[in-house]
Amino acid sequence: MIPRYRDLWRFRAPLSAGEIRRTERWLATARVALTIAAELALWMEPARGFIYSRWLYWLLTVYLVHAVVVMLLVRFRHQSTRAFRLVVHSADILWPVLISMFAPAQHSPFFLFFVFVMAAAAYRWGLWETVGTAVIAVALLWIEAFVLRLGLEPVADQWLKVVHQPRLGVSLRELDPQQLFLSSVYLIVLGLLLGYMAENQKKARAERAVITRVLSSTRVEAGLTGNMQQILGEVTSIYGARRIISASQETHSYRVFLAEVSRGAEGVQTLRWREAALESEKVYLFTSPVDAIYASRSADGFQTVMLDAKGVRLRHADTEFLESLAKVEKFDVVASVGLLFGTEWSGRVFLFDPQKMGNPEEELRFLQEFAQQVGPAIYNVYLVRRLRERAGALERARFARELHDGAIQSLIAVEMQLDVLRRQSSTQAPVVNAELGRIQQLLREEVLKLRELMQEMKSFEVDGDRLLGFITDTVERFRRETGIAAEFVSELERVDLAQKGCREVARIVQESLVNVRKHSGAHHVLVRLAHRAGNLQLTVEDDGKGFGFSGRLSDMELEKGGKGPVVIRERVRLLAGEIAIESTPGHGARLEIRIPPSRRTETLRTDRG
Repeated sequence: MIPRYRDLWRFRAPLSAGEIRRTERWLATARVALTIAAELALWMEPARGFIYSRWLYWLLTVYLVHAVVVMLLVRFRHQSTRAFRLVVHSADILWPVLISMFAPAQHSPFFLFFVFVMAAAAYRWGLWETVGTAVIAVALLWIEAFVLRLGLEPVADQWLKVVHQPRLGVSLRELDPQQLFLSSVYLIVLGLLLGYMAENQKKARAERAVITRVLSSTRVEAGLTGNMQQILGEVTSIYGARRIISASQETHSYRVFLAEVSRGAEGVQTLRWREAALESEKVYLFTSPVDAIYASRSADGFQTVMLDAKGVRLRHADTEFLESLAKVEKFDVVASVGLLFGTEWSGRVFLFDPQKMGNPEEELRFLQEFAQQVGPAIYNVYLVRRLRERAGALERARFARELHDGAIQSLIAVEMQLDVLRRQSSTQAPVVNAELGRIQQLLREEVLKLRELMQEMKSFEVDGDRLLGFITDTVERFRRETGIAAEFVSELERVDLAQKGCREVARIVQESLVNVRKHSGAHHVLVRLAHRAGNLQLTVEDDGKGFGFSGRLSDMELEKGGKGPVVIRERVRLLAGEIAIESTPGHGARLEIRIPPSRRTETLRTDRG
């Protein structure tokens, strides 16, 4: 029974140096408080007509000094070593034994020192250390009793007479075997009780640590296979299982997916996907009220422990599925728990021949909790991967539409016109030259569109330090590629804007220049970045055709009339800014965007969060 229970030590969560120091500080403070309380109780006893030996006062005083020194050490030392903790714990065991020479261990307030030392063992370690502390304390009490009975008592009596020490109340001579036996029983029972509670608390903490460690190891980038490899490998290591199989199935599909991880001489092997036979659904994903099961072979069949989905033990349930499983999988012991991935997937995990199983019922409950916590994490990885795939498919579809409706259609038109020109080249040379010029301009236009589309699809990182350089490069590239005189003027040395806000400003500049090239027919463009009335202000001016209205319109007026660039207005809303367009048909337009300082700070907090 004991070796089987000690297998649960695999769940022990390692304590950090900070946690150990914090524990020692609490114990040191409690030790000082207990000793001071004992001194006060000893001082108040004479008022009740009961006087202890003066040597008890000296022992408590020395112990108080010891407690204060330990408290100072744990507060000023950078770490608490194992040897230091063992020395302190040994002293804590020895002091109450010495005190018991002058006061009964059972019927005095000094019995609390025994309670403290066992509570300290439980708080530091667990069951067996606490029981060991109780056994050592009992052994020391009996050794002390025998020593006193065999020869120390007459020497003590003579010595006390020499120093004229009054011996009222409890003395060395009054050690009672029956009282000593009862005190020993109390100490052993108390050690078992405190140790058992500490062991269960530490086990629960360690189980939560295991689940947290597994959850923290899930990564979307690793994909479903990588995360299942990590999780199943962790379970295989915890239980020392020979191999583990995960069977899963989509709700509206008959196909069963089997993932297997084996444990070899060199550790956990890579996850392997197995082909599932047609009857796999009945074998691995059987329909039963049994949610978790532990089964071991015996001469009469299988010895089982079964739990339903709520963790309640089932005394009677159909176990024919074990016979079906035994026909396709070789095992002596198997543990299994059901999984549920949202509403779309269900499954079950099988541990074959686990070597580190404690109490089966408790282990199955832990596996159920493990599955309930880890299952959603796997499902979230699956959903994120599928969402990324869909987003990528939508982006590719949009890119294909852009190419088909724009560049490809234009290039097909160019090919048709070139074919016509080829036929006319022998008789209409002047016309051919004009048409070739027009086609050249058309090709140049499509090249610019493709370049702009590529720039939109590129991801880039720009912050307040790099935004001005990015806008400068964008405007310079626009000037070279279009032949339109473009200039960027900045009154700032650095933009006080979060990275997310900087990206939006950069995209606004790109979109504005694209609109100028496509629709304005301008010869000059000016991009300006400045501070105006405490606001960050971006201005784009051109001398082109302007918009289809005259005057200055705010964002609300633009939206109501369905005018102005929609994409730019949406990006300005993301920045919580304001947009206005001033248009003079035939003479140009001015786009003005303002971002208030409070909005810039709010955007910064959101981006960092």
